[in-house]
Amino acid sequence: MIDSIIPNNFPFTLYFAVPGDINSLTGGYGYDRELIRELKNAGIHVQLLSLSAEFPVPGATALAEAAAIFASLPDGAIVIADGLAFGVMDEIATRESQRLNIIALCHHPLALETGIGAQQSHALKISETRALAAAKAVVVTSAMTGRIIARDFAVAPEKIILAYPGTRPQEFAPADHQIPQLLTVATLTKRKGHDLLINALAAISHLPWHARFVGGLGFDSLWVAHLQQLVQKNNLDQRITFVGNVDDISTEFFNADMFVLPSYFEGYGMAFAEALSFGLPVIATHAGAVPDLVPATAGILISPGDVDALTKALEQLLANPDYRRQLQAGAQQAATTLPTWADCAHRIVDLIIRLRNL
Repeated sequence: MIDSIIPNNFPFTLYFAVPGDINSLTGGYGYDRELIRELKNAGIHVQLLSLSAEFPVPGATALAEAAAIFASLPDGAIVIADGLAFGVMDEIATRESQRLNIIALCHHPLALETGIGAQQSHALKISETRALAAAKAVVVTSAMTGRIIARDFAVAPEKIILAYPGTRPQEFAPADHQIPQLLTVATLTKRKGHDLLINALAAISHLPWHARFVGGLGFDSLWVAHLQQLVQKNNLDQRITFVGNVDDISTEFFNADMFVLPSYFEGYGMAFAEALSFGLPVIATHAGAVPDLVPATAGILISPGDVDALTKALEQLLANPDYRRQLQAGAQQAATTLPTWADCAHRIVDLIIRLRNL
């Protein structure tokens, strides 16, 4: 139990800086919400610091507001800063690093976002390297992300704390529909590879299937419009449904037969963990942390951007129910090894106690 490691004189305020709406339905925001909930359950008072939704591309006003928020914190305060904002807060972090105990929370480096230009990627790498250098510790959500920031962002390995996202035990999905139901859960951004999936599905339109794209439609409206046009162009309007955000994502997982998400990069991939927790076979890519999360017994992993390989993998599972059931059994076994949110919070509590004792 987390409570057992907290000293009697532990109560204090932990500050948690998050850009935009913490209730946004993405994996990163979900991680923040669950972590805060578990920290509160452990008896820690958590105060949310709301930063501008403009991050990670803030204007001067948004940066000034963030600077004022950090400047107002008491000396010695411990503050967790979500990497969606922290990676471009290098000047603020450097200025406040001698006064505050800053913990950077890096879901995945901003410079590795798909669809940005080389110049922007280079600028983000410089700013994020400076910001991470100013942090007392860097929490990462996967071993892969830890290796990347140590290798490419000059973060000392001893500063890196691995806190895997958690899951909750779920009733396994029956996965027995006559017409296989394919589920994709991800905000519609270029990094998630929805366009690749649409093209692959178009190539196997002769097979029975229906696909549901669950995830926010408001982060890149031009990209969403492109995806919708791609569906129309391939006459898949009746077979691919853009669901948008849903209040109860568990219903989507429980009613699916397989999970498909051909991301170009994943810092962890909470949706994959959720899919495994429901015992769903997975089709994904060798991207970022995905190979560490999805075992070969539970899914098929292909190279990022390889439409032909994606098409073949989909065809394998759709045309071979026995193979699909085999991977389903592997996913159910993998579900028993997934960490919990209490496990995640335990790692952060250990770090907080260490920083308070410095």
